[in-house]
Amino acid sequence: MPCGSEGQQLEQLSIAPVQPPTAASDAPILTIVVPTLNERDNIKPLIALLDAALANVSWEVMFVDDDSTDDTVKRIRALALVDPRIRCIQRIGRRGLSTACIEGVLASSAPYVAVMDADLQHDEALLPRMIEILRKENVDLVIGSRYAAGGGLGDLAGNRARISRLGTKLARLICKQDISDPLSGFFMCRRDVFEGAVRRLSGQGFKVLLDLLASSSGPLRVRELPFEFRTRQHGESKLDTLVAWEYFALLADKLFGHIVPVRFTLFALIGVVGLAVHMSILWAGLNVAGLIFGVAQSAATLMAMTSNFFLNNILTYRDQRLRGRRMLRGLLTFYAICAVGATANVGIASFLFNANQTWWVAGAMGVIVGAVWNYAMSSIFTWRVS
Repeated sequence: MPCGSEGQQLEQLSIAPVQPPTAASDAPILTIVVPTLNERDNIKPLIALLDAALANVSWEVMFVDDDSTDDTVKRIRALALVDPRIRCIQRIGRRGLSTACIEGVLASSAPYVAVMDADLQHDEALLPRMIEILRKENVDLVIGSRYAAGGGLGDLAGNRARISRLGTKLARLICKQDISDPLSGFFMCRRDVFEGAVRRLSGQGFKVLLDLLASSSGPLRVRELPFEFRTRQHGESKLDTLVAWEYFALLADKLFGHIVPVRFTLFALIGVVGLAVHMSILWAGLNVAGLIFGVAQSAATLMAMTSNFFLNNILTYRDQRLRGRRMLRGLLTFYAICAVGATANVGIASFLFNANQTWWVAGAMGVIVGAVWNYAMSSIFTWRVS
């Protein structure tokens, strides 16, 4: 029997110990990857549902947690102490549903892998049918579809439903296959299918299925199974306005990311916003506050760099967002990097202009050099992965 606090946790959870595998034939053939962020109260019900649905399948569940603050990881590990089918990866300093799913699949060895949410909105009863199709039919990927005949969005709010349908239509920009629900978060595939595309996956946003479909070397043989989307019972939805930004980043990455990295494109766009902030503050300083040019220019520069840092922290580097003391350190490094970038900008532009280059060519080259410097150095020193 476990002792101490671990024993108390298990007693509170009322978990019956599960015997570990005793032979190679008992090794899991199916890994269900479940990304989590503050889903503590859904963990035990989800495992019970999987246990009931997969009574005749050797399975394991791989929770990939993005450093939840509600003791989700403690709940998972308490359950894992008595059930070897339960595994956990805890990620610190990085976030993102797609990358969580990718890491979960790569950390497993089962020949079949499934992805589903922790919020109990997906129908786990489809899992046995999914694996049966993959094992017996000429199919690469089985998708749980909300839009196939017999499926539905359940009690999804009107705005959410409309956004979901719009996102599905936009998905056809990068997914040419005739699939009713390319944005589904519930699917299963053979391991070799996933591994064949993994090096081309962008990891952007939260729609790993769409990423997989768009990144595969050729069209996948797909079967869709309808299911009714359930209502969340515990916890809060992770969808917010920034999720749409991540989705557009995924679309952009697949459309032209092979030409220019999408993160750099976002960084440059925010740089344009920073220029607008700079000019606005400069104008206000000169015409409203009556400051001398040097003071107004300094204030405008500081405000532009500050706004660029916070916008990049929220948008460009959302998956590596800095918080607390790390944010302050990041802001200071960003100031230093941008100061060097500005010096490089002026130096390169002046050199080219003095070498008889047209003024706008010299100016543009200076801006490009400064932007590349700021992006490269801030990626290394400001938003570095811990």
